Formats: sequence, structure tokens, C-alpha cells
Amino acid sequence: MADQKDYYETLGVSRDADDDTIRKAFRKLSKKYHPDLNHAPGAEQKFKEINEAYQVLSDPQKRAAYDQYGSADGPQGFGNAGAGAGQAGGFGDFGGQGGFGGGFDDIFSQFFGGAGGGAQANPSAPRQGADLQYRMDLTFEEAIFGKDTKISYDREAVCHTCHGSGAKPGTSPVTCHKCHGTGYIQVQRNTAFGTMMTRQACDVCGGTGKEIKEKCPTCHGSGHEQERHTIDVKVPAGVEDGQQMRLQQAGEAGTNGGPYGDLYIVFRVAPSKKYQRDGAEIYLTIPLSFAQAALGDEIKVDTVHGPVELKIPAGTQSQTKFRLRGKGAPRLRGNGTGDEIVTVEIQTPKHLNEKQRAALMQFAAASGEDVTPHNGTLFDRVKEAFKGGK
Repeated sequence: MADQKDYYETLGVSRDADDDTIRKAFRKLSKKYHPDLNHAPGAEQKFKEINEAYQVLSDPQKRAAYDQYGSADGPQGFGNAGAGAGQAGGFGDFGGQGGFGGGFDDIFSQFFGGAGGGAQANPSAPRQGADLQYRMDLTFEEAIFGKDTKISYDREAVCHTCHGSGAKPGTSPVTCHKCHGTGYIQVQRNTAFGTMMTRQACDVCGGTGKEIKEKCPTCHGSGHEQERHTIDVKVPAGVEDGQQMRLQQAGEAGTNGGPYGDLYIVFRVAPSKKYQRDGAEIYLTIPLSFAQAALGDEIKVDTVHGPVELKIPAGTQSQTKFRLRGKGAPRLRGNGTGDEIVTVEIQTPKHLNEKQRAALMQFAAASGEDVTPHNGTLFDRVKEAFKGGK
């Protein structure tokens, strides 16, 4: 327990802080340390710690277990001890709470009707809406230079008629007459161990603790309605295939006045027919003739930023690499731009005219080489032999 994390200290709140104070502290710190906004060393790790602390302290059951046992998983040996409290930027288990979640007291209360004294979630507490995922297809160039665009998608929004209450305008939800606002009822069950009391969600209010006498004509009591939502998106320059960007509160509507969830945009980048890319570096392979490689030349080379001049030194060998500084992709989480790496491949001509052949023979002789040219295919040589015999 010596290295046990102090979640209250991580968020900078007191141990008796209410839900609103904890939520405000989390939002303030997450904006300060989010890796999309803060590129300082250690910011991403700090953000993960903040997120982990909030996932525990914002959940009444986890917080109660943490306060009592120093762990959101309850006493050691119970619950899902290997599960993390939450991961920033992930896509798995949006809004879900796995396992029993509250340790021994909550397990006890499920079987014996709350006799263990475990904390119960407040059914009227604000809860954040579900996160959504959107796939955006980009061309190779769009990923490098970024773009401003609009996207549209379907989501659950706060009902425009009742503003999320679920009740008909002019009326309000009332405390459930059956569960008296707790959201749960006790049910007696006969088991092999005898008669036991178990706790389950109220069948009248559905666990909300509120009863709607006159339902909203638009959302029929849910407080939400489906909408086609359109937002502006600024795709940052330098994104890569598979990377994602989070847009806060662009997901689905929360409940009981809770905030909207987040929207995660996942980028899918089409490959280029000409270039290869690895992070901020761009790679291009170009052909060179034997004469260009041997004598040297100055040629134009394509880059994503436009053509540039490249000097080929005399005697350049095949697979030689040249670096064009600043002609790559922008670094998404850093300063400056990467480079373009140009690899040259010396091309051997497949067909020579008489002047080219004679010049190469002279070159071979000047080099002290005794070259016996191979003149065409076997079929060509047989054909020539028949011509000579006529």
C-alpha cells in the first residue's frame, strides 16, 4: 500500500468534495494536460492519472470502495482486481462499468438488500452521455496538409420539447411512489439457502427514482431524441492512418442534466501511388540512366510540396539515398516538418540502337574490358543465321 495512488491528491480536491467539485477539477486538469493540447514531456502520463482518478471518484460505488479499502476494487481478493480504472483516448467499453464495481459491501447488499451498508448510486445524479466513433477517409495529401471540413452523423440529443426532463411541457417528474426515489426495490426470493432479499431496479421508474405522469409528446418520456448533427472539423496537418482525434461533448446526450459524451474521429488515409510515408518522413524512388549516374546531372524531383532541383554527383551508385530537408510531412506532436528521402535506381536499357551499342563498346575498350555482346534471343540469332545463308 506504500505506492497506493491518492486520487483526491491527483485531482487536487478534499476527501469530502462533492460530485460537482470533482467534475470541475477534472475538466480543468484534463484541459491543461490533454496530449492534444500539451506536448510537454510527462503530460500524457499525467492526463492518464487524472482520468483514472476521475473514473473512480465520479462513480459513487467505486468511490465508496476506494474510501474504505484504498482501492476501487474493494478488499483484496474480491472484485476485478486486474482491471484498470479507465484509459484516456480508448474506444473500448464506452460508458460501461464492468464487474460488481463496488467491492464486498456491494456484493453483500445485492444478496441481502443493502444490509452491508454499501454506498448506492444516486439515480438522480447527472451522468455523461455515451461516446461515439466516426471514421473519416482522407487522401494522402489531405493527411499531410490537413483540411477544414464538415461532418454529419446521427446521435441522441436532449429533447428540444422537454429539455431532457421527459415530462410534458408545463409538468415535471415526481418522486417514484414505489421506490421513493431510490431507484431500487427489495424483492424476496426463495433460494436453496432459504428466503433472501435481493435488490433490483424499480419496475415503475426503471431505476431513475422519478415517475413521469404525463410524458413528453416528442421523446415519450426518454428525455432524448434522435438528431442529425453537423459540426465543423479541423483536421490537423500530419495525421496518420489509424490515428484518432477527440471532440469533447460531441457524442450523445447525458442523463439528468449530465454532459454530452465525446466523439472520436478515426482517420483512414489512402495510400499514395508515388510516395511511401513513415511518420514525418516521405520516401520516393526515382530512375536514373547510366549516363546520369556516371557523369552526374541536375534533375527535378517531385515532393508533396512541389518539384525541387536535385544534384546527382558523378559516379552515383544505384540505391544511393538523398535527403531533401523539410520536404516531408508536418510533425503532429512536435515542431517543424520531416524530410523526403529519395532513392535512385540506375536503369539498364533493354534495347540499344547502333550508336549506343558502338559507344558502349568504345567505353568498354577504354576501360580495358573484353566484352562479347549477347545479341538478342536464341530465336533472333537463328533468324539471323537463316538470313546469312541465303
